[in-house]
Amino acid sequence: MIGRVRGVLAHKQPPHLLVDVHGVGYEIEAPMSTFSVLPPLGDEVTLYTHLVVREDSHALFGFARETERLLFRNLLRVNGVGARLALGILSGVSTEEFVRCVHEQDTGALTRLPGVGRKTAERLIMEMKDRLSEWEGQGVAAAPPVAGGAGRPAAEAVSALVALGYKPHEAGRMVRGVDTQGLGSEEIIRRALQGLMP
Repeated sequence: MIGRVRGVLAHKQPPHLLVDVHGVGYEIEAPMSTFSVLPPLGDEVTLYTHLVVREDSHALFGFARETERLLFRNLLRVNGVGARLALGILSGVSTEEFVRCVHEQDTGALTRLPGVGRKTAERLIMEMKDRLSEWEGQGVAAAPPVAGGAGRPAAEAVSALVALGYKPHEAGRMVRGVDTQGLGSEEIIRRALQGLMP
C-alpha cells in the first residue's frame, strides 16, 4: 500500500495530478478540496494516498488531509460506492457538510452530488452514520484556493467536472452559472460545485 507521497508537483489538471518523487512520476487523482490547497507547480507537496487495485488497473488517489482520506475509505465501504463516486462526493461537499447531511438525513443535498441518486443518498446516510465518530470534528480548515494555470480555464473546468461524473450538459450549465472572469479552472470548479449546495 502507498500511504503517502511527497515530491514536486509537476502537473495538475483536475482531477489528475503528477507528483515527481526522485524522478518517478506518480499519477494521482484528487478531489477538488485537495486541489484548492495545492501549492504552485514546481513546489513540494505531500499527499495522503489510497491505492485501489483492480484486475485491469491500479489507481492512486491523493488527499491534502488525513480526514479526507479516512472519509474516502469509509465511503468505499458503502455498498454501491466505488472510487470515482467517492471522489465526486469529496469534490462536491466538505467533510463538515457531509457530516451534517448524514446527521440531518438531508438526502436532498446529497442527491445534488454527481452520481448520487435518492437510493444511494439513503444508503450513504444509513451506512455512514455509525462511522462518523472516527473523523467527525476533525474538520478541514478552510484555505484559500490556488488559481489554475494558463489556458482556457472555463473549458478546463467543464472537462474536469465531466471527469468527476457530471454529464457534459450539466457541467456546462454549472460553469455558465459562475462569473469566470479572471478565475483559474480550479476556482471555477470550486464555485460551480458550491452553487449546488443550498
